[in-house]
Amino acid sequence: MITVNVNVDITTETLKAIVENAKKIAGRNEKGVYKVDTADKVSEMISKFLMENDFETYAKEIGNMK
Repeated sequence: MITVNVNVDITTETLKAIVENAKKIAGRNEKGVYKVDTADKVSEMISKFLMENDFETYAKEIGNMK
């Protein structure tokens, strides 16, 4: 596997859901601050989605490039 930095279009609602869920999972520290990198969570979720939905096969189909 390699890491590829890309720009991905997602809705604001999607981003809002990721941030809210990441905060719920991480919880607050002793000062009441959330310590979670939401950009990393977005990356993790998109990578997981691509793997689970066989993006490799999709990418190999030339018709999907149009």
